[in-house]
Amino acid sequence: MSDRREQYLKIALLVFGLIFLVGIHPMMLLWPSGWAWTPDQAEYRVMILGIYATLGVFLILAARNPMAHRSLIWFTVWSSAVHAAIMAVQAIVDATERGHLFGDVAALFLVAIVLALLMPRGADATA
Repeated sequence: MSDRREQYLKIALLVFGLIFLVGIHPMMLLWPSGWAWTPDQAEYRVMILGIYATLGVFLILAARNPMAHRSLIWFTVWSSAVHAAIMAVQAIVDATERGHLFGDVAALFLVAIVLALLMPRGADATA
């Protein structure tokens, strides 16, 4: 893995980790049509915030040595893509949720794509 690519991966892990840790709640408050699903339920909000804050902490820790945390990073890639795909279908089916296509759906696809592109494959993945 090139030093430059690893640096970009470390930065991406740190940025996404911080957003997951402290950024989702403000986005739910500032742009609810793109980040908070209806009906607004405090239990749902706390659950989502708890899951993503926990993932955020682990992504921040993984930024120190990404290759030691490959499975966590690939879990983040695939779980983000699956979560975004499910939400995309739900947003398309339910017209009141269409704002999510430009909010959390797009954000999770971005996380998945960026991390997948930065993660090494083949011989680079084991180095």
